Amino acid sequence: MISLTINGKKKNLDLDPETPLLWVLRDELGLTGTKFGCGAQLCGACTVHLNGKPVRSCGTPLSQAAGHYVLTIEALHFTHVGKLVQKIWLENDVPQCGYCQSGQIMSATALLTQNKSPSDAEIDAAMSGNVCRCGTYNQIRAAIKDASAALGGRR
Repeated sequence: MISLTINGKKKNLDLDPETPLLWVLRDELGLTGTKFGCGAQLCGACTVHLNGKPVRSCGTPLSQAAGHYVLTIEALHFTHVGKLVQKIWLENDVPQCGYCQSGQIMSATALLTQNKSPSDAEIDAAMSGNVCRCGTYNQIRAAIKDASAALGGRR
């Protein structure tokens, strides 16, 4: 039995400890906001927070999440920064196809939670593992900068 907290709810799971967290979230718990992209930790579509840090859930075994707090896109709006990022994402019309956006938002929220005033280089570093096939990188950067300004950071 593996215990962890997902979106504020304690879960006890009787699953193989090597099961990727992504499949636990999607298949076992019905939290389908976290997307499967590449399965190799390269695209970022499956990004969730593990104790506040962004991780690729496709390559994170359930055993690594045991005893920790997992936050997914479904509950991100319960955090101040997450709610703000989601609001600004929509105001900036960032999503096109939308497939990568939950991972993009999770990475941006982790960045702005740790650093409310990131430089362009810090934005690039934090977002480098998130791929957008639609090419909305300029809108993503603008949304991060707008969220930073709303948090009291520099624009």
